[in-house]
Amino acid sequence: MPRASTRLTFAVLATGAGVFSMLQSLIAPALPTVQHALHTSQSTVTWVMTAYLLSASVFTPILGRVGDIAGKKRTLVAVLLTVLAGCLLAALAPSIGVLIVARIVQGVGGALFPLSFGIIRDEFAPARVSGSISNISAVIAAGGGVGMVAAGPIVSALDYRWLFWIPVAIVAATALLALRCIPESPRRAEGQVGWAGAVLLSGWLVALLLPLSQAGRWGWGSARVLGLFAAAVVLFAVWLTTEARSRNPLIDLRVLRLPAVRTTNTAALLFGAGMYSIWSFLPGFVQTPATAGYGFGAGVTASGLLMLPMLLAMFLSGILSGRLEPRVGAKALLTTGAALGALACGFLTLWHDAQWQIAVVAGLFGLGIGLAFASMANLIVGSVPVEQTGAATGMNANIRTIGGSIGAALTSVLVTGRLQPSGLPYASGYTHGWTLLALLCLAAAGAALLVPAHRSGRRPAEPHTTPGVTRAPARVR
Repeated sequence: MPRASTRLTFAVLATGAGVFSMLQSLIAPALPTVQHALHTSQSTVTWVMTAYLLSASVFTPILGRVGDIAGKKRTLVAVLLTVLAGCLLAALAPSIGVLIVARIVQGVGGALFPLSFGIIRDEFAPARVSGSISNISAVIAAGGGVGMVAAGPIVSALDYRWLFWIPVAIVAATALLALRCIPESPRRAEGQVGWAGAVLLSGWLVALLLPLSQAGRWGWGSARVLGLFAAAVVLFAVWLTTEARSRNPLIDLRVLRLPAVRTTNTAALLFGAGMYSIWSFLPGFVQTPATAGYGFGAGVTASGLLMLPMLLAMFLSGILSGRLEPRVGAKALLTTGAALGALACGFLTLWHDAQWQIAVVAGLFGLGIGLAFASMANLIVGSVPVEQTGAATGMNANIRTIGGSIGAALTSVLVTGRLQPSGLPYASGYTHGWTLLALLCLAAAGAALLVPAHRSGRRPAEPHTTPGVTRAPARVR
C-alpha cells in the first residue's frame, strides 16, 4: 500500500472514533424528549446513558486485546458494523427497552479508541506516530463536544431519532472504507484471549460503575449499592489473581505496573473525574432558571452553544499538542492540561455570573482536555510493548471513564445534597462541586509530574517486545 494511503487511514480512523465519541454525549441533552416520546419515567430513561457507559467500559479493553491477537483491521470493521447495527436499532426503537438494548450494542464502539491507536502505531512512520495520535485524540475529545452542541438543533429541526439516523450513514461509509483501505495488522500477539479474565473484568467494572451511576436514586447506604461495591472489590481481587496466573492474560499486569503506565493511569483517573463532571453539570448550571439565584434559564440549544468554546479549544489544543510533543514531551503537556483544568474549575467557583464568563471558562477547560487526551495516549503507546497497545490504551480509556463516574457521583452529592424549596440546587452546591473538581484536576497534574520522562520522539516500546509476537511480512510502501 502506498505511503500516501496513511492519510486516508487516518481519516477513516478519526471518523469512526469521532462518531463514537459524539454518540456518547449526543443523546444526553435529548433525554427529556426521549422520555416523553417513549412514555417512560425519568429513572428509566437515564439507563439510555448508563447502559452505554457500562457496555463501553466492558468492551473497550476486551476488544482492544482481541485486535492485538486477531488483527486490528478485522476487529475494527466488526466493531464499526456492530455500532452501525446499534444506531439503526436505536433509530427504529419502538420502546425504551429496545433503545436501551441498542445503546448496549453501540457501546461496543468503545474499542475504536485502542484499535485506532494500535493501527496508527502499526502503519505510520515512527516520526508520525505521536503527532497522529495527538490529532486523533483531538478528534475524540472534540467529538463529545460536537454531541453537546449539535443535539439541540437536530432535535429542534428534525426529531430525536435523527440523532441516530445521521450516525447510521456516517458509520456505514466508514466501515466500507475501513474494509477497503486499511491494511491488516503486520504484528500480532500469539495465544488466545483470556476469557476468564474478560468475564471477571466485565464483572468488577459493572459492579463498580453501576452503583456509582445509580446511587443518587438507590441511596448510598442502600443494600444494592453496598452489595455491588463489595462485589466489585471481590471480583477485582479474583481478576488480579487470575490474570497474574494466566498464560494468556487479557491484561498483562506487568505492563500496568510499568512506572509510566501506572502514573499516567493515575492522572487519567483524576483528570477524568473533573472532565466528565464538567460535561455533566455545566450545562445543567446554565439551564437553571435565574430565579434560583444563579443560572441563565438557557435552553438545550443555547446551553450547547455556550459549550462551543470548549469544543473548539479541545480540537485546537489537541492538534497543537502533536506539534509540541517532540519539543516539550508528553509529560509536560499532560501536566499543563491537568493544570489548566484545575485553573478553569477554580475560576468557575468565583466567576459564573455572566454567560461570557462561562464561555471563557469552558474554553480554558477545553484547552486542558485537548492537551491531556493527546498526551495520555502518547505516553501509554510509547511505554508498552507493541502487542499490548490495544489492551493498554483500552484500559487507560476505561480508567478515565471510572474516574468520570466517581467524579460525577461525588459532584452530584455536593450539588443535589441540599435543595431549595423549588427543588433546584443552591448555588453553593455548584461552587462546592467546582472546588472539588479543581482539586481533582490539581491532583492529576501532581500525578503527571511523577510520570518518568524520556527523550522526546523516542519510541521505547520496541525493546519491551515479549516472546510470542508474530509479525507479518513487511509490505512495500
